[in-house]
Amino acid sequence: MILVTGGAGFIGSNLHAALVARGHETVVVDRLRANNKWRNLGHHPPAHLINPDALDDFLATHPPIEMVFHLGAISSTTATDGDLVWQSNVALSLRLWEWCARRAVPFVYASSAATYGAGTAGFTDGLDSLDALQPMNLYGWSKHAFDLQVRRLLAQGAPRPPQWAGLKFFNVYGPNEYHKGHMISVVKVKHDDILAGHPPRLFRSDQPGTPDGGQRRDFIWVGDIVDVMLWLRDNPAVNGLFNLGTGQARTYLDLAHAVCAAAGVPEQVEFIDMPTALRGQYQSYTEADMTALRTAGYAGQFTPLETGIARYVRDYLRTADPYR
Repeated sequence: MILVTGGAGFIGSNLHAALVARGHETVVVDRLRANNKWRNLGHHPPAHLINPDALDDFLATHPPIEMVFHLGAISSTTATDGDLVWQSNVALSLRLWEWCARRAVPFVYASSAATYGAGTAGFTDGLDSLDALQPMNLYGWSKHAFDLQVRRLLAQGAPRPPQWAGLKFFNVYGPNEYHKGHMISVVKVKHDDILAGHPPRLFRSDQPGTPDGGQRRDFIWVGDIVDVMLWLRDNPAVNGLFNLGTGQARTYLDLAHAVCAAAGVPEQVEFIDMPTALRGQYQSYTEADMTALRTAGYAGQFTPLETGIARYVRDYLRTADPYR
């Protein structure tokens, strides 16, 4: 069995679908609640669905888990409950690390590009670069805190999983994100603007020297994220903290134009003021340095932004069943 925390969520359910397609028996750890999140699993029900509150008891039964993908977290960049975020994003991650170390189970976990903050220290991954990073929000800090915990445990020679990998996801878009509320990808939001009869709306820049729509992010198709995680499954000798983006930053204006093209409407954009809650916490530039993952042997090609957006709109957003 393969255990996926957050397996009913956006990235987790896409990974889960790929694992089921490979014939793996899966354990999904997540809360479905009442917002149609269950539909992320509708085409591929897991062998087991565990509430996160029951995870410790489940693991105490010594189930035959062969790998853990730990993707569950409080992922909102505007989260404010520090105690809850710590328990969910750091303490639980540490318990799973220690369990995998005791049971000799490979462990892959989600870090985040939010650990880079404004990017003033660059976007170089790896444990050696952590001290220079200054996350801009509670979520990014919690992910950074666990990366630091991993470095500390490794430096101390503490027991470790036979394979471990932390993945710093950049801006992911694709199917099964529909339950995420204000954390839905910009691609989906811009497509919703068009469906509502509006031109895509973008935030005005709050950074001197960056034009409106000129904010640049590393946008990555969720299928590429899944491919890398499956590659880690197939390459158990690979360990480390890795960026996971495309390695090419694109502007929000590029993204909006690509959504217009995919939807078959003219390239028109409307600029709006950035919400007060995001000012000072908004990354105006991210671009993954993919050297480490390439050096580790990953040779897959990442989906160009226009191709990924066209696929998302054509194969999911404009269909009767937009779920993977």
